[in-house]
Amino acid sequence: MVTGPTPQDPPVRSSVSRRRFITMGAVLTAGAALPWSPAPAAAAAGTPDAAEAAGFARSFRQPPTSYGARFRWWWPCGNVDPDEVAKEVDAAADAGFAGLEIADVHHSIPKGRLDPQAHGWGTAPWVTAVTAALRQAQRRGITIDLTIGPSWPAAVPTVTPDDVAASSELAHGLVPVAAGSTYDGVVPAPVVPAKPGATRAQLIGVHAAKVIAPPPRAGQPSTLDQASVVDLTASVHDGRLTWTAPATGSWVILSYWQRGSGQEPEAGPHTTPTAYVVDHFSAAGTAAVTDFWEQRILTSELRRLLASAGNTLFEDSLEIETDATLWTPGFLDIFRSRMGYDLYPWLPVIIEQKEKYLYVFAGDTTNKVRDDVAQCLSDLYAEHHLLPLRSWAHDLGLELRVQGYGLETDSIYEAALFDQPESESLGFKNLDDYRALSGGRDMGGRSILSCEAAAYAGGAYNTTWNKALQTLGSIYAGGVNQAVLHGFSYADAPGAAWPGFAAFSPYYNNAVGYGEAWGPRQPMWRHVTDVADHLRRTQFALRAGVNRADLAWYRQKGWTATGIGVGWGTSAAIGLGWSYGFITAPLLRLDTAQVRDGRLAPDGPAYKAIIIEGDRFRGNVSSLQLEGATELLRLARAGLPIVFVGDWSSALATGLPQGDEDAQIRDLVAQLRSLPVVRTVTVADDIPKALAELGVERAVEHDPSTLMHVQRFVADTGAQSPSRRNGIDVFYLANARHAENRKIVRVEQDVWLTASSAGMVPYRLDTFTGEVTPIAVYEVDGRHIRIRVALNPAEGVVVALAPPKLLGGPTLATPAVGTDAASISYVDGRLVARATTGGTCTTVLADGRAVRTTVPAVPAPLALTRWDLSLEDWQPGSSATDTTVATRTTVMDGLTPWTNVSGLEDVSGVGHYSAAVELDDSWDGVGAYLDLGAVFDTFRVRVNGRDVPTRSVLSTRVDVGTALRPGHNLVEVEAPSTLFNRLRTVNPTVFGSSSRQAYGLLGPVTITPYRDVLV
Repeated sequence: MVTGPTPQDPPVRSSVSRRRFITMGAVLTAGAALPWSPAPAAAAAGTPDAAEAAGFARSFRQPPTSYGARFRWWWPCGNVDPDEVAKEVDAAADAGFAGLEIADVHHSIPKGRLDPQAHGWGTAPWVTAVTAALRQAQRRGITIDLTIGPSWPAAVPTVTPDDVAASSELAHGLVPVAAGSTYDGVVPAPVVPAKPGATRAQLIGVHAAKVIAPPPRAGQPSTLDQASVVDLTASVHDGRLTWTAPATGSWVILSYWQRGSGQEPEAGPHTTPTAYVVDHFSAAGTAAVTDFWEQRILTSELRRLLASAGNTLFEDSLEIETDATLWTPGFLDIFRSRMGYDLYPWLPVIIEQKEKYLYVFAGDTTNKVRDDVAQCLSDLYAEHHLLPLRSWAHDLGLELRVQGYGLETDSIYEAALFDQPESESLGFKNLDDYRALSGGRDMGGRSILSCEAAAYAGGAYNTTWNKALQTLGSIYAGGVNQAVLHGFSYADAPGAAWPGFAAFSPYYNNAVGYGEAWGPRQPMWRHVTDVADHLRRTQFALRAGVNRADLAWYRQKGWTATGIGVGWGTSAAIGLGWSYGFITAPLLRLDTAQVRDGRLAPDGPAYKAIIIEGDRFRGNVSSLQLEGATELLRLARAGLPIVFVGDWSSALATGLPQGDEDAQIRDLVAQLRSLPVVRTVTVADDIPKALAELGVERAVEHDPSTLMHVQRFVADTGAQSPSRRNGIDVFYLANARHAENRKIVRVEQDVWLTASSAGMVPYRLDTFTGEVTPIAVYEVDGRHIRIRVALNPAEGVVVALAPPKLLGGPTLATPAVGTDAASISYVDGRLVARATTGGTCTTVLADGRAVRTTVPAVPAPLALTRWDLSLEDWQPGSSATDTTVATRTTVMDGLTPWTNVSGLEDVSGVGHYSAAVELDDSWDGVGAYLDLGAVFDTFRVRVNGRDVPTRSVLSTRVDVGTALRPGHNLVEVEAPSTLFNRLRTVNPTVFGSSSRQAYGLLGPVTITPYRDVLV
């Protein structure tokens, strides 16, 4: 069934006609307190009850703590004091964060400083400290998440590399043999030496093969003649092999040895005995983890505390590393039973050394086999690790949060299996990496996409909240709705220097480390509640209801953290207002994969169409899995639009065919392409034409820009059955970076939003203040509503389309569709124009009237150049965790960074700026904006002793209202810094080679007066 307006809807204008109105300066910004306008008409039939919407709005003002951001909490093993642990829980709770995730991460501590036997991970002191953290967190109403093992990947000290439960590898031996020569000797030993602790190796087999082409370039594989491969295993006697090569060609003997990988978790030792990484592809490996917890960690009190308050069990990156080939015991038999053929003859093209393949067979079969290996391992990881771990966590009352990527596994499908898939801003290359996981989350009926956020290489003690919020503002547009900030370090550790222990600094590779050590040790912590409130409200909006997206992009492989986009989708569609998620074949067999009214998963993401391209991981080959093609045909027959991109006349089956799979795929594709809801386009740029033919429209429309969005749908729970035409639409609009290092500029443009129901009106939800205000300037075209937004780089704004009178109050006057005033707002239900100059402004109302408003004279703007600066100078105290604060004062005739003031060059701390302003009587009743210009990071403003509400730190224009008055006025600005400049002098070996940061209020600072006049 095609999508589009139903017969009772008014006709939708083209995108050109929708833009015929010019908004003449009325702009929706993320930080400004601009009102917005709802239509005066009553809610139409089928819209949600106003009380339902009002409940959402009231909750937005002060969302529950659980919606807040979290911190990764780094501990130096169990070498922590329970009283200090409780204090740090209080610090996070007081700051407004939702929880802490305990992680044994201490890269900065030189080996030998910690005693893993006395207080390592999982020891009695560690359990005691974890219990103290959970007790205090329960008192404070926040959560404590536990990492499943010490550091990463998952490991326990009860296995050795030789155990069946330990991570294993397939090591290879290699001996070249010239034509006609005889090899007589021991079976070639592994090229890669075994890691310590791996004492046993089992010979799996021996091959000889003819090399028919050398590597085309250094580091690339050689080509083998597949027909020449001979199995020499039967010729092995007492560990020796004798074999004579044929008279022509160059040959190689390959031996295969199964052994333990000996991988330890990152930056150990963490335990005594040493912990080793478990096999993530076998039941034995997972059981080793759960058994250790059951027998060594889970006291009765710990069980009770863990189950009490929404805590999670967390597994960090799937960084299963080996210099040989990733393996699991019995894999040859497992592969044969699952994939239907023998992998042994293909081992020459499977073996790797330092993550590089050594050989390929001539032809196109090599990658097909490798794909089958990856799929088999992916299935084992899901079945033997993720699902049992989820079940065990649920039995403990925990949710499971996992970073399930890092290998060639179907991370998209796996994101549907556990409670909270997690991403990472450091490792993910662009927003499509996040959308991949959000696609699995949505099809799996999950609500959260978490992110290990704001970790920067070289970011220790120099990361600003401004930078962190720019990262978060963008990744939220990729589907993230829970930030786990990287991170919060425990106060102290053996050998730590001021300002205390930090996981990755200062001794990590003798350079400035990863991430930041947030907490009270930082001057910027003074303003942390402003940031925490903003994040909590943003995440509340981004978890409301269910995620909605226009398109589902079909992927033959669910590999994530690759940075590989989707052509037209990445380069053009997102910038025009389209939204999309990713799906893979296994997702289509979930219960959610149903079609209603032309939508896939109608009570979830409600995709309007599926786009199918060639396999971007395999040269864009037009291929599908049989399972996927069968499910796609079912969906298309149920009325779901599908668009194929490229030449699908000779489509292939994914993986190595064992029968007529290719013919079956071609038949299924032919059936699909014959259906009226299916189109095929030659190139991706023609996708829009095909979607238009199918009646598929985007929910958000705007001219090309860096604006992106996420849409959430909050169903009216009072309805008998939720539907897409009965609820509140919540949009997060962001001027987003597709990739972290991409430069973007401010955007200001019209945006058309599509409501799920008729009769809805737009509201702005201010994530910094909690205010919910009607938008006063907008245009309605059926269910399409035009607003105007203005956003700085990485800045976002939340807009809700909801019933009129969302929070009660007076009847609102007819809204405007455009104005040449600075802004239009509602005050007590009446339209008020704001102007920064005297004269006449014109406002066009929704009923067609043009209203002229006379604005009395407005005083001229003025600059503030002379400032008194009182500076808190933070310096090392008597211990690693003590800070002394000295006060320095100066007068500035013209603002400049502290680094430019003699004697203040290396100061870190908090700047208190004050400026006197004398105003004449023309300022009576006049409002004003205070434009701060450049500020190093967060700031707070007071005018005449009154705090001015804090808004986005990504915008330095502050509306001070009518706080300024004729006569004497005092403007105060508080601007804290990082600790970086002081650390350059305290620890010059690590920090001294980096440039100073330009701290303080930098300006220029101006006051721009305005008048508000009734329209």
